[in-house]
Amino acid sequence: MIRPAAFGFNPETAVNNVFQVNSGNTEDISKEAIKEFDGFVDILTKNEIDVVVYQDTIQPHTPDAVFPNNWVSFHEDGTCCIYPMFAENRRNERSKQVLELVKQKFQLTKIIDFTYLEDEMLFIEGTGSMVLDRENKIMYACISPRTSLKALYTFCDTMNYTAVHFNAFGINGIPVYHTNVMMSVAGDYVIACIDAINNPEEKKFITKAIHLTDKKLIEISVEQMNCFAGNMLQVINNKNEKILIMSKQAYESLTQQQIRELETFNSIVYANLKTIETNGGGSARCMMAEIFLPLK
Repeated sequence: MIRPAAFGFNPETAVNNVFQVNSGNTEDISKEAIKEFDGFVDILTKNEIDVVVYQDTIQPHTPDAVFPNNWVSFHEDGTCCIYPMFAENRRNERSKQVLELVKQKFQLTKIIDFTYLEDEMLFIEGTGSMVLDRENKIMYACISPRTSLKALYTFCDTMNYTAVHFNAFGINGIPVYHTNVMMSVAGDYVIACIDAINNPEEKKFITKAIHLTDKKLIEISVEQMNCFAGNMLQVINNKNEKILIMSKQAYESLTQQQIRELETFNSIVYANLKTIETNGGGSARCMMAEIFLPLK
């Protein structure tokens, strides 16, 4: 996780992220975001979840650094992937210092750099663009200006994943900018906003793909997606317990039936991330770049 130094509304990303709203004074927003970040990390550590925190720097200016999963992913075989980013000012987030920090505790043996795709205006923003079922080697992705079809297949060919791609839209008819705001893959279930997929054949396709993995499909509404109820991540803590992480807004959007169903699989932990959600257009899952690398 990246502790922000200069968090704020980013106009370069707002062109295709309708979740973003500029809520006011930049300095106040930055201070509140740091407070929310620290509170979130505190909640995670109290739940025995191991967190590696890197303190971002003022320069270069990276207002979205709090969302590291868009530029890097870590894999079980010691591989790290670096991704091409839509917004030019987000490309400054890619940091060798972050990788060096990770290397202190984990075995990082190979780096695969996909950033050359930016030269072709092709983008794939990490586990924002892709929701990975690592167990079954399936990559779910909705196509958008941030998620290019050719880039998806480049990743799949390189990392030996099968692509399940589709088109998804919000209430306003604008494409969902990142797949991880509409769906999340956990060990035994998938949370997904199937209603955001307009094409009936694509709905059948993704539903069938999920069922073939023997994971239970838990559907959320478009309204719940807009509250970041799709932007969740299941993690395993130091006691080998499964925990589902989300924001307070996401939790409060869920029905009691959905909460009970989710709690049959894992406990739920949430944090107030309202400032980060409003101005950054991302939530709890976006703030965590999970590390699957072998320990040293």
